[in-house]
Amino acid sequence: MPELPEVETVCRGLEAALRGRRLARVEVRRADLRVPFPAGFAERLTGRRVTAIRRRAKYMLWAFDDGQVLIGHLGMSGRMVIGGGAPPPPGRHDHVLFVTDDGGHVVFNDQRRFGLMLLDHQDTLEHHPLLAGLGPEPLGNGFDGPTLSAALAGRHTPIKAALLDQRVVAGLGNIYVAEALFRARISPRRQAYTVAGARAERLVPAIRAVLEEAIAKGGSTLRDYVQATGELGYFQHEFAVYDREGEACRSCQRGLVRRIVQANRSTFYCAACQR
Repeated sequence: MPELPEVETVCRGLEAALRGRRLARVEVRRADLRVPFPAGFAERLTGRRVTAIRRRAKYMLWAFDDGQVLIGHLGMSGRMVIGGGAPPPPGRHDHVLFVTDDGGHVVFNDQRRFGLMLLDHQDTLEHHPLLAGLGPEPLGNGFDGPTLSAALAGRHTPIKAALLDQRVVAGLGNIYVAEALFRARISPRRQAYTVAGARAERLVPAIRAVLEEAIAKGGSTLRDYVQATGELGYFQHEFAVYDREGEACRSCQRGLVRRIVQANRSTFYCAACQR
């Protein structure tokens, strides 16, 4: 599933292509994805001008000139692909088409149909069930050591699981949590409440650095993900522990990368240098 860097990369590509453009035509080619499309989805967006596209957690937020906001999620296999000129004939998994007033288009392709597109209004957006209760953005000014320490206080769960809880910090996923914990030299098995003080102060910049580097490389392409331009992400070539089970630790050179299962998710770490 695309994580924060992948969604951020897609949003930046869409923002560059769509901001200020009017949607001349919107086609919805099926009744639902993970959930049904809102009633009148295509009609409500046709003729509207895109004023901004940003990310919140793993959601895309398209703002329009009438105050509407499209809440989008890529699911496990969703792709937003930007094109120029006449749209291609619809493929089997091309579910939504957006045609702009300058002759460009964007196609939403989702083979597994776990993505979603909903509509809300900017005045009520923060209270939407998908967004209400989300924790701070890990790249925002509101995320620091004391904030993370407070969010983890009293949590008797592994730190890996706690960081995947979107109420603690928004947008983190399995890959980047594993990489950040490695950089901070914190074991994914460690109880979350013990990651306070100096450990939290190490972990916050590690999270930021991993995310920023991944965004700079266009995210990680492991299976389905591509950027909005159609290019692959390249951060997977920088993984220190993720998907490297049995390989030598690139930091300490003493341990091997181990794989364990936590909450039905694979966790990769070096037991020699992560404590």
